[in-house]
Amino acid sequence: MAVIRPFKALRPDKKNAHLVASVPYDVVNREEAKLMVKNNHMSFLRVTRAEIDLPEEVNPYTKTVYEKAKENIETIKNEAPLLVDDEPHFYIYRLIMNGKAQIGIAATFAVDDYDNDVILKHEKTRKVKEDDRTNHIVISETQTGIVFLTYRGVKEINDIVAKTTAETEPIIDFTAPDGIQHTVWILPNEFNESVIKEFSKIDKLYVADGHHRAKSASRAREEMKNANPNHSGQEEYNYLAAVIFPAEQLNILPYNRVVLSLNNNSKEDFLEKVAEKFEIQLSKSKEPTEKASFGMYLDGEWYLLKARDSILASNSLSDSVGDQLDISVLQNFLLNPILGIDDPRTSERIDFIGGIRGTQELEKLVDTGKAAVAFSLRPVSVNDLMNISDAGEVMPPKSTWFEPKLRDGLLTHIIR
Repeated sequence: MAVIRPFKALRPDKKNAHLVASVPYDVVNREEAKLMVKNNHMSFLRVTRAEIDLPEEVNPYTKTVYEKAKENIETIKNEAPLLVDDEPHFYIYRLIMNGKAQIGIAATFAVDDYDNDVILKHEKTRKVKEDDRTNHIVISETQTGIVFLTYRGVKEINDIVAKTTAETEPIIDFTAPDGIQHTVWILPNEFNESVIKEFSKIDKLYVADGHHRAKSASRAREEMKNANPNHSGQEEYNYLAAVIFPAEQLNILPYNRVVLSLNNNSKEDFLEKVAEKFEIQLSKSKEPTEKASFGMYLDGEWYLLKARDSILASNSLSDSVGDQLDISVLQNFLLNPILGIDDPRTSERIDFIGGIRGTQELEKLVDTGKAAVAFSLRPVSVNDLMNISDAGEVMPPKSTWFEPKLRDGLLTHIIR
């Protein structure tokens, strides 16, 4: 059964929430983050990417950066100001993008559930990124990056959420520069036991976005447990902060690919090799709509690729749920054998472009010579995500891009 708990969030007041809230740390690089906070001393990017307040030569993974993050929390706490609730609460977090609402419950979840696969994963994590966020959590004594979970929706929980949003005033409500509206309510305490009871009936939760944050919360718990001779299991570091949304509300965009070279193939040789596995035709459409089909941008032109029957027949014999994904078809029959991308997690010749950037970003990278060829994909479905997690498998790297994204700084979990 899933353990869910209310918590005392560190949060901005309604007036300055829009100034404190920041994009997730991992969707911007150092230069972009520095530019975003140029005229905003309250931005939570100064916490999640504290290196932007230090000289350029400072390595972003040094202890100095994490100590600066802790210092910046206190600075923003005083200036914004940031508040800490007197008692633990569940919070309702609603995002609206293009008129579509996505409403979840912000809470803390047992790290034990993550470690024991009550909270299931669909993606492998990279140690360098784990190290970074683990050090950030341990030294700052906060979980600043909130995890994005999902589950198969429950009517009783949906009804409680709907009643709260209809009958209570929000504590945060603003529209970010990207047009996404972020609204937060405190769930009335009278519903707490019902929420806990309903989640206790659920045996599977799923990480949608934030695998590195979740893994780092687990590693941070282990470090802090080992350093605490009086560890009881009830300390805040035993729980990770997340917002959990019903699966039926989620919006997944494709995660497209660009490859930096044709692997010593001429354009003609490359197309000839691709044609052995895929039907190829010039196309006015830039995004595929059918299973096992792909958009390909090469030398100023868009092509539609469709996997040949021989590929589909071969794939149907596999016992792996993940092999049925479009991205697996592309990887196994084109990126690896033709372009030499044997491991997309480590190869320096491939890059991943979130669907929010659109196909124009693919065209830009190829047209400027930064990439040789680009591929557009259909988005993975939530059912795909759950089926792969249920099977104990993982998706290829960078398979899902969730929009809208949660903002950092609105509901921070203090673990000291």
